[in-house]
Amino acid sequence: MIYIKSAPIYSCLHKYLSRGWLQPAQLPENASMCLGIPMQIKSINGFTANCEAKGVHREVSLFMLQDEDFRVDDYVVVHVGYAIQKITPGEARTAWELYDQMLAGEPDTGEGHA
Repeated sequence: MIYIKSAPIYSCLHKYLSRGWLQPAQLPENASMCLGIPMQIKSINGFTANCEAKGVHREVSLFMLQDEDFRVDDYVVVHVGYAIQKITPGEARTAWELYDQMLAGEPDTGEGHA
């Protein structure tokens, strides 16, 4: 499951729904929303990681996921400075493709998706 959370993303999702580009019925029944951004771990020092997304670097606490095995280049979903979920590179890429579409204001036509 990919969590989507950020004020700009929520605003864009609201725009998609209000313009009819996305219908609530198209969302899976168990879909959830979370204000988090996929970021790649660049370095780790204890329970703190330096993470990067789209050229932006942030210090991120890994404390909430201390049972996970983290390595440099892993991806996490970050919410208010905390890693809240470990995700695959493919999930991070998919999330950013969706975010880029929403921020550009382009509706997804569904073409080219499996």
